[in-house]
Amino acid sequence: MTARATGHTTPSVSPRTGARADHGAARAPSGDDAPAGHRTTSAAVPAGTRVLPVGDRALLVEVSSGEAAQALHAELLRRRAEGSLAVREIVPAARTVLLDGLDDPARVAERLPGWAVPPLGTRAEEAVEIPVRYDGPDLADVAALWGVRAHEVPTVHAAAEFRVAFCGFAPGFGYLTGLPERYDVPRRATPRTAVPAGSVALAGPYTGVYPRSSPGGWQLIGTTDAVLWDHTRVPAALLTPGTRVRFVPVDGS
Repeated sequence: MTARATGHTTPSVSPRTGARADHGAARAPSGDDAPAGHRTTSAAVPAGTRVLPVGDRALLVEVSSGEAAQALHAELLRRRAEGSLAVREIVPAARTVLLDGLDDPARVAERLPGWAVPPLGTRAEEAVEIPVRYDGPDLADVAALWGVRAHEVPTVHAAAEFRVAFCGFAPGFGYLTGLPERYDVPRRATPRTAVPAGSVALAGPYTGVYPRSSPGGWQLIGTTDAVLWDHTRVPAALLTPGTRVRFVPVDGS
């Protein structure tokens, strides 16, 4: 099984956010909900957004929800691509976006609150399809938490369209939002000492795929042969912030 990009345009399910994540190493998900539906008009940066200086050439933008962080991240990438924003790195987290390598941070901090930020529902990027065997050891436990039968978990999970909210924990590990709130699941009471590479897992509002074997406390629902991290590939990570993702059941799962 290998992942591939597709032009599928099924509307994405509104994402939610969990724990605040540190840039570079995200923490376990938990926290308040921030659901929002699809909109078709642009809106200014939300009220309550804080723009904080970080050193001499960086800014940390704090927003109220994961969806707002994802939309802002996408708009910042667009502005950098068109040449209206000169910045070296744009790094999203659960409810923040870091801009590093700015020539004039004060000027950006002054103007950013007035920018129009299109909601994610109006963007049409290709989606990465990840083939999954829904054979995880926690499939029955997740089914019980969802109130469905085990064979229905693949249908529910694969019906959602996901988006990489941010990355962390390990190279190539993306925190994917997209499942409706009612499908949130807790982390396992006892983490595993080794989760196999390619494991598809759930925790809080997030879905993730383990790029390599490592300890982990997420609920394992399936496996994939997709290579999440390959240092010889450009980019090395299959899933980068903002990427749309769909999971495709295979082998009768």
